[in-house]
Amino acid sequence: MKDFDFSLDKSEVVTLLGPSGVGKSSLLRVLAGLQAPASGTIRIDGEALSDVHPRLAMNFQNPGLLPWLDLEKNVAFGLDFARQPKLSREERQNRIDAAIAEVGLDHARRRRPSELSGGMAQRAALARCLARKPEVLLLDEPFGALDEITRAEMQDLLLKVVRDLETSAVLVTHDIDEALLVSDRIILLGGSPGHEIGQWTIDLPKPRHDAVSELGRLRIDILSTLRNARLHH
Repeated sequence: MKDFDFSLDKSEVVTLLGPSGVGKSSLLRVLAGLQAPASGTIRIDGEALSDVHPRLAMNFQNPGLLPWLDLEKNVAFGLDFARQPKLSREERQNRIDAAIAEVGLDHARRRRPSELSGGMAQRAALARCLARKPEVLLLDEPFGALDEITRAEMQDLLLKVVRDLETSAVLVTHDIDEALLVSDRIILLGGSPGHEIGQWTIDLPKPRHDAVSELGRLRIDILSTLRNARLHH
């Protein structure tokens, strides 16, 4: 990854879009502090990050729920991660309850992961992130393994979380339609790994399910940019 400059505003959803192998997930891991950048600096409010940070939370395609814990305990598990602030028992429970309520899983808090659908498992994984009260959510294709209807529900949930909690989000996906539906800004990576080949700001109000013509024009532009980059690579 070379000469890549990236910034994120409060409550902004930025999508890193592109085909497999262009460095989307690697970039997200660098932002999360899970992988050191070869050069350059990652900062949050001017503070340089050199490790994982409680102000950031990462969600993966695999929910990663612990099978021997029920949903509530899986959500609570995120509060034990490194560098998390110490909480009183009441504060801890309040965070857990609020996170579970935010993703609509109050009715399932005693269920084990084996009793959850794919969508419910992803909601639980998101709640585990939210219990930490992050300022930035880093999402590595979290909806990629879900069926189309469940995926649409999770996209709507992401927008609800960003709106309710004023959390920013960086989403990695190879799905152009998903990027168009949820993003305030799209950064297209292509050609060599980590190379930005295009960027679009989308000012349309959300949800955008009915903005067919506007999103269709953007989709054509993104595909054209990607094809041109491949032809000249």
